[in-house]
Amino acid sequence: MTDSNITREKMEYDLVVVGAGPSGLSAAINFKKKCKENNKDFSVCVVEKGSEVGAHILSGAILEPTALNELIDNWMDDTNCPVKVKVKKETVKFLTEDNTFTLPKIIIPPVMHNDGNYIISLGSFCKWLSQEAEKFGVEIYPGFAASDVLLEDKKLCGIITSDLGLDKDGNPGPNFQPGIEIHSKYTLFAEGCRGHLGKKLMEEFNLRSDSQHQTYGLGLKELWEIKPENANVGEVLHTIGWPLDQNTYGGSFLYHLSDNLVSVGFVIGLDYKNPFLSPYDEFQKFKTHPKIKNMFEGGRRISYGARALNEGGWQSLPKLTFAGGSLIGCDAGTLNTPKIKGTHTAMKSGMIAAEEVFNELVMGRKHTALEDFQEKFRASWAGVELKKARNVRPSFKYGLKIGMLYSGVDQILFRGNVPWTLNHSEPDHLSLMKKSECKPINYPKPDGKLTFDKLTNVSFSSTYHEENQPCHLKLTDASIPISNNFEHYDSPEQRYCPAGVYEILNENNQPKLQINSQNCIHCKTCDIKDPKQNINWVSPEGGGGPNYTNM
Repeated sequence: MTDSNITREKMEYDLVVVGAGPSGLSAAINFKKKCKENNKDFSVCVVEKGSEVGAHILSGAILEPTALNELIDNWMDDTNCPVKVKVKKETVKFLTEDNTFTLPKIIIPPVMHNDGNYIISLGSFCKWLSQEAEKFGVEIYPGFAASDVLLEDKKLCGIITSDLGLDKDGNPGPNFQPGIEIHSKYTLFAEGCRGHLGKKLMEEFNLRSDSQHQTYGLGLKELWEIKPENANVGEVLHTIGWPLDQNTYGGSFLYHLSDNLVSVGFVIGLDYKNPFLSPYDEFQKFKTHPKIKNMFEGGRRISYGARALNEGGWQSLPKLTFAGGSLIGCDAGTLNTPKIKGTHTAMKSGMIAAEEVFNELVMGRKHTALEDFQEKFRASWAGVELKKARNVRPSFKYGLKIGMLYSGVDQILFRGNVPWTLNHSEPDHLSLMKKSECKPINYPKPDGKLTFDKLTNVSFSSTYHEENQPCHLKLTDASIPISNNFEHYDSPEQRYCPAGVYEILNENNQPKLQINSQNCIHCKTCDIKDPKQNINWVSPEGGGGPNYTNM
């Protein structure tokens, strides 16, 4: 909890948006558009924990421009808009250890087709959106992390930004600056997947009482510059199968951008069962496939990053509203899993929420629940497509073959309009089997050219945290990492973390967990996958963490 004895500067806005991702920026833009159309001058600010807009943004990414078309007129005529590379060719392949099999387009569900879509850097897209927002009069404050919420009489009244200059014990240091109280009539939370304040608000307002639990994946990505003869601007490749086994959900993507750049990545469902599995090493191993590795020969890896993503979809959407605010975008869980994209749905959720805030303010209200937001989002094209896609992800709990067969029937024959809704399997943190029930996995040693060790790759994420600040990875019980995780699961945090944050040391012949929080790239996997939910990710000082370039 934030220290209530500290005297803080106070600011006031009609609307505060937490997070300068696609949903938050779309909300701010649409809010100001409504103000302009109706001759109102309501104030709005966006706080962003990254050092600049886009610094913490990571995605594949392919953009479906549906929401962008609604939000910004004539965006295609803007020479500064980074949405330029249209998908020209797409292929889905099934990999075995030594071969590939191209899946005929006729058996690929329409939801996975990318006709009319664009390959983008989501970070660059958000940076451009922020410039558009500022043209409308939106105030954007990068480097300010929202660390806590302001609650009065069970109503949300704003946020508090992180204190700066605390030492590692949490005491004010010589450069201490207290965080700011930002009071607002309404606050929209757009922190991205597993937002730490969104998680807190779900508990505070019991927002999950009528929904299934959320389920997650971990996405890992590298940006490469490849030889010109290997580049094919606009080409999209997705793979399933090797190196994953038949019971582990996941797959890869390769997206060809301009300037000989390729985004390559791997997504693994965090409901995997083998505690010896390392998502990071599965990604590295994938690149060694004989039909994949030639693309990267003579190229160079430019950037690396990783981020958790929501996979629960329609049935995992919580109640989106509470007195004084709403969850939007991936804070709510609006990603369309079979489409492998969520930027357009996140943007739409923010746009609808902004309209509801505007309507409330026009009527002179504040700190009310945006009661119509939930149904308006569900009834929108974004809600409709989430509902139609709802059964794809949970069908894979029965394995790859049954999941593919079911998804084909559900999405091709019935177009997602079956009358039932499948349940997800157990929450991700409960899915691990005991180490005694599983075989260790021996991963190849990185060669430093195509495959890399974690710490080397983390250096390509430009991650930086103030050296002496408090650890932002909080253990509820310091004994659990050894008594439970080490004893029963061989400390899976060593492997599910894609940044080498968690390390088991031998101290006086006894295992001890060391947390290297300076390596953290803010993916939130530990907050999700820890078997006892013993790790709580909280926001570090604003401006820290990764600094992704063109990711």
